[in-house]
Amino acid sequence: MGWAIGRAAVTGNPELARRKALEKLQGLAGLDDPESLVVPILIDAILMVESHRGARHPFTQLPELTDAVDALLRELTLTEKAAAWAAE
Repeated sequence: MGWAIGRAAVTGNPELARRKALEKLQGLAGLDDPESLVVPILIDAILMVESHRGARHPFTQLPELTDAVDALLRELTLTEKAAAWAAE
């Protein structure tokens, strides 16, 4: 994904990385059903945190969380492109 913040940006300047992520999330208002994309991500994140609290093994749900985030980002990008095309 072209907009990716990247590990170096997140660790080097977390506040700037947060602002960039928040800017991207502002596009949620343009989606038909943002809750259907956001709620599963939040649930996965909560379950991941709870299932690994105090554990020292790899995250088993990381691929699902990654897939959910990728789906959300695809929808946001499509919404942004549609808005840009409509403005032309």
